[in-house]
Amino acid sequence: MTAAAPGIPGVRKAAAVVLALGLCATLAACSGDGDDDGGGKGGGDPKLSVTSAYVSQPPMTDMAAGYLTVRNAGGGADELTSVTTPLASEVTLHTTKGTRMKQVSSLDVPADNRLELSSGGDHLMLTNLSHRPKVGEKVSFTLHFATSAPIEIKVPVEPTTYRPKD
Repeated sequence: MTAAAPGIPGVRKAAAVVLALGLCATLAACSGDGDDDGGGKGGGDPKLSVTSAYVSQPPMTDMAAGYLTVRNAGGGADELTSVTTPLASEVTLHTTKGTRMKQVSSLDVPADNRLELSSGGDHLMLTNLSHRPKVGEKVSFTLHFATSAPIEIKVPVEPTTYRPKD
């Protein structure tokens, strides 16, 4: 029995070392170096995706409005700087405050948040249309950002009265 007693402190010491190494690994995994994309405020890269995109069938032949949501699951913010489409020779970004619509050069896509373009709010204006799109048609859009790569999407044309479900 006396031979087993000296082994017990060795087992305790080995267990303490394993526990310390485990704690160090856990702390290292939890601490950020500022380059993570985990959605924290410490920085990181934006991770963008686009949902709920559509174009309202225009009542006029030369102008239409586009709506979409850009989701940012990353820790860094970005900006939507422009949109291009074969449907229109010009696409402009607009904000709406109350009843006032204003053209802007970019729209913020906050970190770990989203940019919503919706009827009655911020939106895209498509002018000088190549043709008047019909309900059910798909329109190609390319979204351009300040730091992220462009995103290409196909956008359905919906009736003028269409309102997406939340």
